[in-house]
Amino acid sequence: MNKTVFLTRVGLLSAVSFVLMYVNFPLPPFPPWLKFDFGDVPAMIATFSLGPVAGVVVQLLKNILYFLFKGTATAGVGSVANFLAGVALVLPAGLIYRRYRSRSGALWGMSAGTLSLVVTMAAFNYYVLLPLFAALMDLPLEAFVEMAARTIPQITDLRTLVILGVTPYNLVKGLSVSLVTFLLYKHIARIFKLHTRQNMVE
Repeated sequence: MNKTVFLTRVGLLSAVSFVLMYVNFPLPPFPPWLKFDFGDVPAMIATFSLGPVAGVVVQLLKNILYFLFKGTATAGVGSVANFLAGVALVLPAGLIYRRYRSRSGALWGMSAGTLSLVVTMAAFNYYVLLPLFAALMDLPLEAFVEMAARTIPQITDLRTLVILGVTPYNLVKGLSVSLVTFLLYKHIARIFKLHTRQNMVE
């Protein structure tokens, strides 16, 4: 694959990923600021079709675009969190699939990516992201705890917020993105192959 084709596909998938970030919605009963979207699906497809570096680049480009258009509302913390989560999901999946290029390799890769997403974001939310966001917004951490407790009464502090709110949310997100990617990848791969053949003929 030549450089032009690679950059074109990365750009296209980044644009689709960026648009999908706008189609977001809360996912009860998780904390309301954890909006769900399928913007990671194009990044996962880029990872499988073009390699793990392409998946990371798609995650980076979509978050730069989102920050420029809308991310200032969270002082950039939302975009940073989304990028970290996206890389934690697609990078392990891509590295495993690059070594084992089969259906089982893809499934193992997406499983590892989902586990990586859950563990990485639990740690980052507890130690960095939620405290940083609270400080930038000049809000006490207890405000986030109280907000989450309205839908999950068992949440009483930052620790239970991460365990009962953030962690299951990321588990659902990782599994959902993996399922949609698994269903779509073969169809999109065929389109890419057809496009490559046409370019070679031309």
